[in-house]
Amino acid sequence: MKSAFWALILMGSGITAFAQRNCATDAYYRTHRSQYAEMPVERDGVEARDTVPNEIIIIPVVVHVLFHNEAQMLSDAQVRSQIDALNRDFRRMNDDAASTPEVFRSRAADTRIMFCLAQVDPAGRPTKGIVRRYTDREYFLGDDGMKFSASGGNDAWDTRKYLNIWVCSMLGRSLGYASFPGGPADKDGVVINYDVFGTIGNLREPFTMGRTATHEVAHWLGLKHIWGDETCGSDDVGDTPRQLSYNYYCPSFPHTTQCSQESSGDMFMNYMDFTNDACMNMFTHGQKKKMRGLFAPGAWRNSFLRSYVCDSSLASGAPIPDDTLVAAKPAGNVKAYPNPVTDFCVLEPDGDYKLEGQILRLYNATGILIRQVVLTSGKYTLPMRGLTPGTYFIKLGEHANKRVIRILKL
Repeated sequence: MKSAFWALILMGSGITAFAQRNCATDAYYRTHRSQYAEMPVERDGVEARDTVPNEIIIIPVVVHVLFHNEAQMLSDAQVRSQIDALNRDFRRMNDDAASTPEVFRSRAADTRIMFCLAQVDPAGRPTKGIVRRYTDREYFLGDDGMKFSASGGNDAWDTRKYLNIWVCSMLGRSLGYASFPGGPADKDGVVINYDVFGTIGNLREPFTMGRTATHEVAHWLGLKHIWGDETCGSDDVGDTPRQLSYNYYCPSFPHTTQCSQESSGDMFMNYMDFTNDACMNMFTHGQKKKMRGLFAPGAWRNSFLRSYVCDSSLASGAPIPDDTLVAAKPAGNVKAYPNPVTDFCVLEPDGDYKLEGQILRLYNATGILIRQVVLTSGKYTLPMRGLTPGTYFIKLGEHANKRVIRILKL
């Protein structure tokens, strides 16, 4: 099984602009199936409750942004755009809902599941639900390395209370993958490639509407691919038509095959197919029932009904800084020379301070940001040629890592 998994992950490596959707969830599950428990257990030690009829289920989310360079350091606005896209798609409030073929519209469902960025972290402090961490990994494989600090990623927050989403650079054609319910708690969550996450920013066509996350989060909620990952297979949902296999791009409707049991053919606009973002627009009532069933008493996601970390009023202690940047706490300082400077200023660690992963910001004397860069080496040459003579300030890092250096430009 491992060979099949790595074949999917590595297939087309280096061709990051390849315009076909690929999801590694099924291969991931087949490889790690032995780690999945057979039956749900009450993992949080609290009394289970059931949903009331038609209750809106709200799932708190923490997004771990793992960046190796500035392009991968997604803004808060881009992260929020993805949460907004999830809410539109799962509530059937998406603008393209009207594109669902008429024959399938009666099957299209508002799942009454919503998502919020967590407002309380596991220590009870305020948070924006976004954690950024510099990684020395240029890319991650589908081996869960991004889920552990020890391997260049970031450890999961309590998976009984938070949907953990890791956003990083992934090798090959896979846009992401998810853990199905029942896997190891420290690996539970969703992984998305940084250039298909959200609806704004530097995104890869044609995956610009946030639907990679919609697809993967639905896997996290127990849905299979619509073709059941077998030829003419079943996804164990009664109102999704059987189809031969996956569909790419955006087929013309109707698209029928020898497996079609209806003249309407494939439901290729379902979020669980492999079509382009602009071609996806629906979940079915059967898929809604299957996902919501995970929140029943004794089921895998029931603990989320007692997760109140979307309520900022429950946070206590000192507020954490806006950027929630995770980094090692270095000792030592930074040398900057020559100073005064004419053309270039060299920054070099003095003691145990590490430049790698720090954000460098250059400000003029009035506090205007002139330049910003994520440092990726142990020594950096800052160009200052062409700047107006005067006083400048170099700010390195945040929190315990923060260093400020005054520079005179001649």
